[in-house]
Amino acid sequence: MSSEQVNAANLTVTLRATVGDAVSAALRTLRGEGVAAKLAAKDASLWGPQAQSEAAIRLGWVDLARSSRELLPEIERIVARKRAAGLDHVVLAGMGGSSLAPEVIVASRGGELTTLDTTDPHQVRRAMADRLDRTVLVVSSKSGTTVETDSHRRAYEQAFREAGIDPADRVVVVTDPGSPLADLAAEHGYPTVLADPNVGGRYSALTAFGLVPSALAGVDVAALLDEAAALSETLAGDSDNPALELGAALGGFSGHDKIVLAGETPVGMGDWIEQLVAESTGKEGTGLLPVVVESAEAAGFAPGPDAHLVAFDENATPDVPLADTLVAGPLGAQFLAWEYATAVAGRLLGINPFDQPNVQESKDNTKALLEKSLAAGDSDDPLAGGAPLLVDGAVEVHCADAALFADAKDLTEVLQRLVRAVPEAGYLAVMAYLDRYGDASAAALRPMLASLTPCPVTFGWGPRFLHSTGQYHKGGPANGVFLQLTGEVTEDLDVPGRAYSFGRLQLAQALGDFGALGDRGRPAVRLHLRERSAGLARLHEALERVEP
Repeated sequence: MSSEQVNAANLTVTLRATVGDAVSAALRTLRGEGVAAKLAAKDASLWGPQAQSEAAIRLGWVDLARSSRELLPEIERIVARKRAAGLDHVVLAGMGGSSLAPEVIVASRGGELTTLDTTDPHQVRRAMADRLDRTVLVVSSKSGTTVETDSHRRAYEQAFREAGIDPADRVVVVTDPGSPLADLAAEHGYPTVLADPNVGGRYSALTAFGLVPSALAGVDVAALLDEAAALSETLAGDSDNPALELGAALGGFSGHDKIVLAGETPVGMGDWIEQLVAESTGKEGTGLLPVVVESAEAAGFAPGPDAHLVAFDENATPDVPLADTLVAGPLGAQFLAWEYATAVAGRLLGINPFDQPNVQESKDNTKALLEKSLAAGDSDDPLAGGAPLLVDGAVEVHCADAALFADAKDLTEVLQRLVRAVPEAGYLAVMAYLDRYGDASAAALRPMLASLTPCPVTFGWGPRFLHSTGQYHKGGPANGVFLQLTGEVTEDLDVPGRAYSFGRLQLAQALGDFGALGDRGRPAVRLHLRERSAGLARLHEALERVEP
């Protein structure tokens, strides 16, 4: 299989012959329209008049390799003070772009970071019980109003006070200028690093959102900026521009609406790319669905008419024979290249890559459900979840479309019908509102389901995925089938200063999103685990009986 390789600034993009013709056509278009030079110059008109006002305030990421250096002295001072105080356990409270990039940076560079991007009370309790006496909490929220992050902050503040610790000695804030969180931080005396307001959350890897928690965890973030700076010098050119090639590879295919992501390094990179690409492109009934797999072989299918396998690696050109496109290079350069390529793909797809019109819907549904629940009695509480279609052992089955599962006798039959409901060009999404660590076996459902269908299968932890593929689920092509998992809470945790608990918030988020899918007529099943361990075991058993 022949290939074409573009190498610049230690970042390599290799295109297999299978994608060569389509990429070449897309590149001719991009070069003829001067896209590279315009993007490097932050030309907000690249995505059309309807997107121009949004793009005008979302292109600060283009030169972050230079502008973020201004933050380094302030970050170094904060790090020095926290280390001098013996605070070596870094907890990051953030969602989506505020958490995924630092998680990749720290995991790839040998540091330690506890990420809280969940509302599961078991997971939150576990984090709070871990080395509280040595913990520094980074509260990251661009808007300053993110409900999950605000809840984490409240819980930790209370825990610090109960332990006789002044939260002002432990909390570090990262937010945009003028946000409610910036005002609160000033009031409470929390050290604050303000991020560039002209960078959207999912493009914020090289802003304060990526740099502050990573530096606290011991990462040399200046080196990360150096890696990005070496690539940035190539971004205005039509030739020797690997990021432009990657953008053409992502967005230049007619019918390729699924990007299968395989790679072991940088650690967690697939999840970061997933959020960037899904939330940027999944709208107006189109988009690119990222499918993060355990390995290229675990994809469950070879690249085909609607799926494009992209491999990535931090250190050298990855050897993935099945891959259509291979991306290799240092982490800082990869962050910038993927952001650039996603913006280019947005232009090729004819959409605005900087908005997220359907993310707010699930947030509104969550808020409405919580308010109704507070006002309701036990008999009509919307968080009661309604009567199940059936109960199989420790698993309750709830369906958005009861007709699809009418007369199903057990869990195996429900799963069999769900798998067969995936259309030929569609996908199956698993959404687990559970404890990412305590209920880790839920992640094994992705490869099990992938072995039962030729269609892609995605997996996301809730509510984290709501800030990622959740946009694609509701705004992208209407060809998804959905399996949602919720679980009984054995030890809930109140959110201080709020009339709800983490468990109630988690369930409201799950039911709110389930309702949004149902309103669109998407085939969806919610499996509620009456006892989590037994429920997951029963689910695995039932899946083993499903026929391909």
